[in-house]
Amino acid sequence: MPKLVEGAVVEALRDGGGEAIRLYVAACAERMAPLFVGLRAGALGREADLDFYAESVRDLWHADRPLADATEGVRRLERFWELQPNEEGITAVADTYAFFAALCLRYAMVAHGSGSADDAVSCGHVALTAMGMLDQNVAGASYLAEEQRLQSLSLSGDASSLWGACVTAGRERFRAVLDHCP
Repeated sequence: MPKLVEGAVVEALRDGGGEAIRLYVAACAERMAPLFVGLRAGALGREADLDFYAESVRDLWHADRPLADATEGVRRLERFWELQPNEEGITAVADTYAFFAALCLRYAMVAHGSGSADDAVSCGHVALTAMGMLDQNVAGASYLAEEQRLQSLSLSGDASSLWGACVTAGRERFRAVLDHCP
């Protein structure tokens, strides 16, 4: 399957090194975080998962250093219900976007630890795929274009303005998904 991440972004990730990759994946995960945290808030037995998710996204923003015990964090995330094989597939709106958010965080954690541009591209691809689906379900939406713009912006190296833009975008996405949940 071809990657949705723009060629210039892929090239910048390959040329930018570890810190650029870590900032890029932190930004992708931050934009997707409200979809997981918001859609899973109040679910019985998920409190620890929600805390772990939020803490992991927060820790990703420390782009100047690797995550402490990233391998164990990825293993823990992979045990989340959203990332378990399911013969029936995921069909509910909330489950679909929570899956994308969990998968995005998984790739973000792997890329943060490995410094691999390919893992970072996979992280970005998940976010773009989710936003493309959201565009298909919300009349007149441009979430995919906004995600592409923010992915390019995340390579600027200005973490403070990027964080604010990511938080705002994440909240807007969450509201749009909530509007489409039964």
